[in-house]
Amino acid sequence: MTAAKAPAAAKAAPPRRVVLVSGLSGAGKTSILHALEDLGFEAVDNPPLAMVADLIAQGERPLAIGVDARTSGFRAEAVLRTIDRLKRNPGLRIDLVFAAADEAILLRRYTETRRRHPLAPEARVSDGIAAEIALLAPLRASADLLIDTSDLPPGALRALIEARFGAGADQGRGLVVSLMSFAYPAGLPREADLVFDARFLRNPHYDPALRPLTGLDPAVKAYIEADPDHATYLRQVTAMLALLLPRFVAEGKKYATIAIGCTGGRHRSVHLIERIAGHLQEQGWGVTRIHRELARADAAGRRAPMPDDITGAGAESAALSRRRRPERNHG
Repeated sequence: MTAAKAPAAAKAAPPRRVVLVSGLSGAGKTSILHALEDLGFEAVDNPPLAMVADLIAQGERPLAIGVDARTSGFRAEAVLRTIDRLKRNPGLRIDLVFAAADEAILLRRYTETRRRHPLAPEARVSDGIAAEIALLAPLRASADLLIDTSDLPPGALRALIEARFGAGADQGRGLVVSLMSFAYPAGLPREADLVFDARFLRNPHYDPALRPLTGLDPAVKAYIEADPDHATYLRQVTAMLALLLPRFVAEGKKYATIAIGCTGGRHRSVHLIERIAGHLQEQGWGVTRIHRELARADAAGRRAPMPDDITGAGAESAALSRRRRPERNHG
């Protein structure tokens, strides 16, 4: 008589994701929390620091916690000690996300909304920004993911968060690769780990029939691929990524942003990002695409509301609502 087979061992549950979100006031912290909540995270903004461990212990869902200078009992060193303790728990996967922006950008956002800075309610906004930059410097230096929103449209910020913390974020050999197209005159993407230049390829902008199109259109794709150096360039870029991405994984890097720029950020860079994304996905990497200038153009076509970080700056320890929110301008 054949013996019954032993039941297969149950697959170990993946670690529970906990994302601590910090950053400068007006840089997009609340927008990041909203995006995480829409991905299924339980989101709590600015609980007292002493309650963080209890919040994590009480639930089972993925959890996003906002921690910044407004948090009761806030000290950067205490936050880092808490994170260090949490990371020792094999049942948790802890990420510290830090939102930043240029001082001039932050000042402009506060000026536009006419809000007071939480660290300088009776003084100049610039004084509050300077104090907060110094106060949060240790968290910025220790962040697993630093997001500079100075030049990042709201839609691109949401796409980035969805790619790095969404359902497919654990795919791709432990590394999430963000591919971004951009326009050089609008500035280099500050979060980019690698930047490639596509301005030497033939430019569809000078063809009146192609100018209003983008690198997502087949006619533009065919035009760019007709450049005699296109295939060589694409092959060499993908060969470099084949070398570098596994080394990033070996170093423990969780996120990598690869940017390709052209003059307008609408044709050549968009096309190349799409081609490289397809190649990397075929190789098993988890990939997201962000077309910065296309996202800006899309956002400019809508009436953008005020930055939620600033308009909500006085809220203390508020649990975010559970409904789907319209896209906001992260400031």
